[in-house]
Amino acid sequence: MLSGKNILLGITGGIAAYKTTFLVRLLIKAGAEVKIVMTQSASSFVSPLTLSTLSKNPVLTDFVNEEDGSVSWNNHVALGLWADLMIIAPATANTLSKMAHGTCDNLLMATYLSAKCPVYFAPAMDLDMYKHPSTTTSFEKLKSFGNLMIPAEAGELASGLHGEGRMAEPEHIVAFVQEDLAKELPLSGKNVLITAGPTHEAIDPVRFLGNRSSGTMGFELAKSAANLGAKVTLISGPTNLKVENDRIKLIRVTSAQEMYDASHEHYKTMDVAICAAAVADYRPKQVAAEKIKKKEGDLKIELERNPDILFSLGELKQKQFLVGFALETENELENAKGKLQRKNLDAIVLNSLKDDGAGFGGTTNKITFIDKNLDIKTFALKTKPEVASDIWEEIISRIHA
Repeated sequence: MLSGKNILLGITGGIAAYKTTFLVRLLIKAGAEVKIVMTQSASSFVSPLTLSTLSKNPVLTDFVNEEDGSVSWNNHVALGLWADLMIIAPATANTLSKMAHGTCDNLLMATYLSAKCPVYFAPAMDLDMYKHPSTTTSFEKLKSFGNLMIPAEAGELASGLHGEGRMAEPEHIVAFVQEDLAKELPLSGKNVLITAGPTHEAIDPVRFLGNRSSGTMGFELAKSAANLGAKVTLISGPTNLKVENDRIKLIRVTSAQEMYDASHEHYKTMDVAICAAAVADYRPKQVAAEKIKKKEGDLKIELERNPDILFSLGELKQKQFLVGFALETENELENAKGKLQRKNLDAIVLNSLKDDGAGFGGTTNKITFIDKNLDIKTFALKTKPEVASDIWEEIISRIHA
């Protein structure tokens, strides 16, 4: 959500300023470019050198730089235009009053008044100050300007009192901004379920039946959905892949039965479900309690059917937009259409192992998207992140139609 964003962080003179070191780290980790303007009093609580090192940008405290006998000007207008969003944290009672009344007596205030981007402020002060009518008036006035308030939290304050006034924790500030930005995205407010990866069906404590699925396609679909504003539940079989977006809840499973149970547990609350996992159709009827020893002759393993996750979700479908995947090797289009109709799907994504660069294990895929009206759209070979974007573009065009 914050990747590639230019974020201007304004720091004012309150004890909570020490938390901004953690806030800068979180913003950088989220992929943002961070520049910092702080008041002179803020430097008593947190070191500009520390913040400069963390942000990899100079920290500005005044209009004028005097260094090595030269004089230069910090252009507050350019800073305000550079920013995609501005966060003022901590926002003291003094700074809030200045913001509300346009008192321009330092570089931070001049930059705030020049900013054309969304401005978020995180109040931080003692309990009585937070509740004072002049402070609440500042809150209301700033919100009327279109500024966004990140509510203070309750807890122990610097005075020793307990109550409202603590600056929101850095992770809560980042989450608040991300949630606000997500409101403008096409999947905002949507809950998405995605299954990914293979399933492993135990033969004995050492061996299993499985397939070559890496899970990459499902993980890319989850990442793309989260970046489009959705809250994602990703149910994955055994893979080495990880998620870094806090809008994705990762549930790791091993067998098809575990994936079936997890899918059914979450399906009712979903708006969109995509079954991209390569689920094993069969499992050993009996699982040996000990490792099977090698003996003379052949080993015979009796198999039984696994539950059909996609079919069962199609039977339960109410409001959900349900999408399946079909990996075919012959009669690809007809087999995919049959699966689409038989399993009560809204769309199906067809892969053919006959297409170079498609299928398991690679970084690319080539798909055909077929909806329930049998409208067919075939895409060229693309990277899996690009394929995920194409799939979501097709889904979004239909759920918003």
